[in-house]
Amino acid sequence: MDPQGSPLPHPPDTARGEERSWTPPPALEVRGVRFDPALLCAPMAGISHAPFRRLVADFGGCGGFFTEMLPARWLLSPQAIPSPAVLRRPREGPVVYQVLLGDPALAGPVVRRLDPLEPVGIDLNCACPAPVARSSGSGGSLFSDRDRLASILAAVREAFPGLLSVKIRLGDGREGWEERLFDRIHLFEDLGVDLVTLHPRFTGERWNRRPRDEWYEVVTRQTRLPILASGNVLGPSTVQAHPARWRHVSGLMIGRMAAIQPWVFAAWGRPFEPPPALEVWDRFCAYVLEDYGPQQGFWRIKAWAPYYAQNFLFGHRLASIGRGSRDLDSLLHRARQFLAADPERVREPSLDIEK
Repeated sequence: MDPQGSPLPHPPDTARGEERSWTPPPALEVRGVRFDPALLCAPMAGISHAPFRRLVADFGGCGGFFTEMLPARWLLSPQAIPSPAVLRRPREGPVVYQVLLGDPALAGPVVRRLDPLEPVGIDLNCACPAPVARSSGSGGSLFSDRDRLASILAAVREAFPGLLSVKIRLGDGREGWEERLFDRIHLFEDLGVDLVTLHPRFTGERWNRRPRDEWYEVVTRQTRLPILASGNVLGPSTVQAHPARWRHVSGLMIGRMAAIQPWVFAAWGRPFEPPPALEVWDRFCAYVLEDYGPQQGFWRIKAWAPYYAQNFLFGHRLASIGRGSRDLDSLLHRARQFLAADPERVREPSLDIEK
């Protein structure tokens, strides 16, 4: 029995002796967009901006990117374009723009606003539980409102001929959540959605709650749409732990581990020597300052420091530097001092960024 009160089916895991693959998932092609391999970098607020995507692309191995969550009203403001949140460089490969949209009347204007950027895809966030999503009726709140969700999807599909994807969680966990989940999946099929990313937690659950990976198998059996798996994907070992749960997903989306180790895609299932600690830091900072400038760049570097810190045995020092620095010069100087000493690395970084 699930803690929310509903029984959870547990599909049988792979039989003993079945080969467990360390190789990346094969290429995924959807509406003319090819993700090769089907390892994608997740949308992460404050992280998945152009400088970060540029850093990940430097290492190679990533089949495509999703931008950070872009609120509709911000996208329609003068400062949105050009902004490093939406800037795209050719070497990144496919970039899908994730929008936070709760008002059907804004669907057409948002698509037209993104059109000059030539997005390969638009992703509708139907998962985010944050206050910014709740206040605008978007994210997880939109998933709960079937009629409004249908209106927005129909409007985006009519205005945008490219790849249309949706990111969801399992729902709110209240009685009948399973039926609502499958109803939404079938709604997506009817309204021309091409791709679904499933984060298998309930809407209000925090990151420290175990994702219900067993639901990938259940959901993929209910739909013809390709499903991307998202949530606590560390690397091949995540899939190897319960391979049957992942056997029908069409690709993997990696978030926090990509922020911690931007080379995670390049290192997937193959020998890989992490680059020098200071080299990665310096390159990231240079990219951020080039795109954002010193004032905004300071806050972006502060936001990334606690993630990168998870690589090191005494990484709490770097995390503290990031959180505590009050100006750019102090942040860069103190962080470089820590990293120039070639700090000892941990074997398995933690995803608990708040610790």
